[in-house]
Amino acid sequence: MTPDLLTAVVRGGGPLVVLSPHLDDAVLSCGALMAHVREQVPVTVVTLFTAAAPPPYTLSARRFVRLSGMRDAEELYAARRAEDREVLTAMGVDWRHAGLTEGLFRRKPRPGTGEPRRPSRLLPERDHVYPTYRAHLAAGRVSPHDDDVLRAITRTVGALDVPDAPGGAGPLLLAPLAIGGHVDHLLVRSAAALSRRRVVYYGDFPYNRNATVDSDFVRHHDLGRPVTWTHGLHSKTASILGYRTQAPALFHDGRVPLAPEFYLFPRGSS
Repeated sequence: MTPDLLTAVVRGGGPLVVLSPHLDDAVLSCGALMAHVREQVPVTVVTLFTAAAPPPYTLSARRFVRLSGMRDAEELYAARRAEDREVLTAMGVDWRHAGLTEGLFRRKPRPGTGEPRRPSRLLPERDHVYPTYRAHLAAGRVSPHDDDVLRAITRTVGALDVPDAPGGAGPLLLAPLAIGGHVDHLLVRSAAALSRRRVVYYGDFPYNRNATVDSDFVRHHDLGRPVTWTHGLHSKTASILGYRTQAPALFHDGRVPLAPEFYLFPRGSS
C-alpha cells in the first residue's frame, strides 16, 4: 500500500477517530496525517487517560510531576488538558477527554468495592497498580488490576457517537501499536481490537525510534507492511511543541526529529 492509497483509504472511510492514550500521543504519532485529511473528513481525537489522582504519589509519579514544573498532579493534568484543547483546536481537529486515570497514578481497588485504595504515606508504591515507571508501567505487562480499566476503554470506544461512514460502516479508528510496551498504550490497543470497528494501527512516536513493533500482535491481527507518511512533518513540529508541559522532557534540546509516521492496515484494506 502506498501513501496515496493510505489517504484514499482514510478519505473514503468517512470520519476518522484517533485513539490517544495520553494528552499528546495522537499529535506525536499521527499529527501530520491528521492535519492533511481533516480537510476531507471530520477528525476527532479521543484521549483516554486524561486525569491523575490526589497524593500521596509514588517516587516515579513525583518525579514525573517535578519534571513538568508543576506543584501537583492535578495542576499538571489541568494544564495538559488545556494544552490538548489548544493544540487540537488550532489544527481544526475535534477532541474528547475520557477522564480515566493515567497508569502512573492508578491505585489498586479495595476488595469488594472496586474503589481505589487510600495509599500509605510511608510507602505509596504498595497501593499503586504500577509502582515504578520502568519496571512496571513500561514493562509491557498489563496488571490484572486493570481489567476494569480495559472494560471502561472498550465501552468508550464502542459508544463513540461520531457520524457513520458512507454505507453505515462506522468511523475508521487509528489506534496505537503500543511500541515500547507502555501499559496505557497496550490497553488502548486491546480495546480497539475488541471493538469490532475498522482499525488501522499507528507507530507510537517517539518510542518507535528505539523499540520495535510487537510481531506477535501483527501476526495475530494479520496486519500488512508499514505504510509511511512524510507529508507535513515540518508543520507538525509546532503542534508537538504546543504541549509545553511534556515536550521538554521528550526532546531535551528543543528539536523534534522529523521521523516519518507509519501505519499498519489489516491485509485486504487496499
